Amino acid sequence: MPELAEVEVVRQRLCDEALRKRIKEVIINYGKTIETNKDDFKKHLVNQAFVDVKRKGKYLIFQTNDYDMVSHLRMEGRYYYKDSSDEVLKHEHVIFRFDNGKDLRYYDSRKFGRIALLPKNAYMEYPGIKKLGLDANDPSLTKEYLYEKLKNKKLAIKTSLLDQSIIAGLGNIYVNEVLFLAHIDPRISSDKITLKDCEHIIKYAKEVLDESIKFKGTTIHSFESSLGVTGGYQEKLKVHGRANEECVQCKTKILKIKVNGRGTYYCPRCQKS
Repeated sequence: MPELAEVEVVRQRLCDEALRKRIKEVIINYGKTIETNKDDFKKHLVNQAFVDVKRKGKYLIFQTNDYDMVSHLRMEGRYYYKDSSDEVLKHEHVIFRFDNGKDLRYYDSRKFGRIALLPKNAYMEYPGIKKLGLDANDPSLTKEYLYEKLKNKKLAIKTSLLDQSIIAGLGNIYVNEVLFLAHIDPRISSDKITLKDCEHIIKYAKEVLDESIKFKGTTIHSFESSLGVTGGYQEKLKVHGRANEECVQCKTKILKIKVNGRGTYYCPRCQKS
């Protein structure tokens, strides 16, 4: 599943390719992708243009002059910018046909992604967005905020950091990396995390995400960020996917375990509880 960094890379690329072009037609090939009324979705977007693309957590918000379109890529959703004359592929479920002979096509082989159309500036009321915590790279994310969210939780810190209502945008890959850099055992109870630990978590979350965005995200398995762009940050990962390799800091063997069912990579020496 794409995480904050990958979705941000998608957002940046969409801003380069898909803005300020009049939508002349909307084609829906798989109805379940659209959460709101499909006829209204098509009718309201025709003759509009995307004027901006924002991001909140792992959500993309396409803004027109009159509407907000919220999109969540889920497991493998992707956007492609193509010639309108190109063959429509099997999993291109929603097509925005522009008046310049180009399409923006939403492709999703797993069919888990969802798109909804809302009134202008109403995206913060969308149920999935409304419950999100602060973004992992939000300047207003502080150690005090995180400490208050964690101090009464008995769950493993790895599990809490994956909770999007606490911090939005962090997924399995980056939580593994952040906890390694912060020297925190992923299994430790969240209520044992100190204010200093929270400071380190936030520091490294922002560093890891900024670096990942710089390298166009992490390409793991079949994920592409958008328009055929693949990331390079997987070459920079220090623990994720490196079971049985030597720790880059202490040469101890990296272990892979399960924490609440999620594959977790950590160094038993650097992250000793």
